[in-house]
Amino acid sequence: MALIGAGAVSRTAHEKIGGMSESAPGAATVSDVVTALETAYPPELAESWDAVGLVCGDPAEPVRRVLVCVDVVRETVEEAIELGAQLIVAHHPLLLRGVHGVAADSTKGSLVHRMIRAGVALYCAHTNADSASPGVSDALAEAIGLRVLAPLSPHTSTEHGATGIGRIGELPEPEPFGAFVERVAQALPTTEPGVLGAGDPDRPIRTVAVSGGAGDSYLGAATAAGVDAYVTADLRHHPAGEHLESVGRVPALVGLTHWASEWPWCGQASTVIGAATAGTVEVHISTRSTDPWNVRAG
Repeated sequence: MALIGAGAVSRTAHEKIGGMSESAPGAATVSDVVTALETAYPPELAESWDAVGLVCGDPAEPVRRVLVCVDVVRETVEEAIELGAQLIVAHHPLLLRGVHGVAADSTKGSLVHRMIRAGVALYCAHTNADSASPGVSDALAEAIGLRVLAPLSPHTSTEHGATGIGRIGELPEPEPFGAFVERVAQALPTTEPGVLGAGDPDRPIRTVAVSGGAGDSYLGAATAAGVDAYVTADLRHHPAGEHLESVGRVPALVGLTHWASEWPWCGQASTVIGAATAGTVEVHISTRSTDPWNVRAG
C-alpha cells in the first residue's frame, strides 16, 4: 500500500502529545485509553447494528504506543507490530457481523491471532465516532477548511449536544466549484481514484455539507439544507445521477474514496488519546493507504 507523508504525519501526532519513552513512569493502560475514547465518542451514539468497543486485548495491560487507523487489515496490523504498539484504535470494526469463530486460517481470524500473539489490543469507534461532536465529519470539514454550523442529520439524542451524521459548514469566501474540488483534493491524502466533482465548474460554492464514509443516503438531507455542494464517499451511479437530474436547485457533488474521507479522523482521535494520557503514550497515525483501489488505467 502507498505511504502518505509517513515521517511528517507520525511526527506531528507525536509532537501533539509530547511522547515519552517506554520506561516512563505512570504508564497508561488499555482501559485508560478506552475510557478517553468512549468519553469523546460515547458508545450509546452507535447505530443498533454496529459493533464498537474493545475487540481483543486485556484492559489492564499497559500502553506505551498506539496506532490510529481507519481499517484493521494486514498492513495496519503489521504496522502496529513494527512500531511496537500495544493498541490499535480503528474506525471500522473488524468483526461487524456476527461470527461463530476466529480460526487462524480465516481472513479476520488470522488478524485476531496475530494481534493477540503480538500483545496488541484492538479498539474500534465507528458510528459513535460518526455521530459524536466533534467526530468524523468535523475532522473532514476542518481538513477542507469549513466552519461547522450544524449536523447534517441530527441524532435523536440530545444528551451529548449537537450530535448526528454529517456536518453543514461554510467556506470563508465563495469560490468556483472547480476550485472547490481542487481544494478538497489538496486537503486529503492522495488515492488512485482521486476526487471527482459533478456540477458546473463556475458555480459559486459557499455552504457545504460533508459526510465521512458512504453518504449517498443523505443526498436528500443535503438538498433540504440548501447547501451549494455535498462532499462524501462511495457515491453510487443511480442515486448521484437521479440527484443531479432533480427538479430545482440541488448541491453539486464531490465524490471521495471511503478511506480518504475518514482518514482525517485519525488525527482527531490521536489528540483525544494524547490529551487523556498526559504525554505517557506515543500516538502514531497510520500512513498506509488502506483504500482497496490501487491501480488506475487510462
